[in-house]
Amino acid sequence: MGLDRLDWVAIAGFCMLTAAAQLVALEAVVLAAGLGGFVLSLSVWRLYDGRVWEAIGWLAWLVAAVVLALGPAGSPLLILAFLGAILFGLSLLFGARTGRLPDVWTVSDE
Repeated sequence: MGLDRLDWVAIAGFCMLTAAAQLVALEAVVLAAGLGGFVLSLSVWRLYDGRVWEAIGWLAWLVAAVVLALGPAGSPLLILAFLGAILFGLSLLFGARTGRLPDVWTVSDE
């Protein structure tokens, strides 16, 4: 379960988004839009690389970014939706990396 180039890009991107949010004091909608665009591109890269479960996991994080952008701060239902999307995405990412999810991308000749 080693890190590849795209993992390092994701870590650097999240660090830059966090630093930009702290230094520039971005609005929540702008930060959520930046985060959503970033995880959408990560999802497309993972899908192009043939890692379907990881791509769906990043799309779940996109849902979390949309929840951040749409909802009023402090709403219990939106907090639950945000945490649910984050946990679902994490479970797909780690499940794909540890080999617990089946390979649905390759086709056998049987």
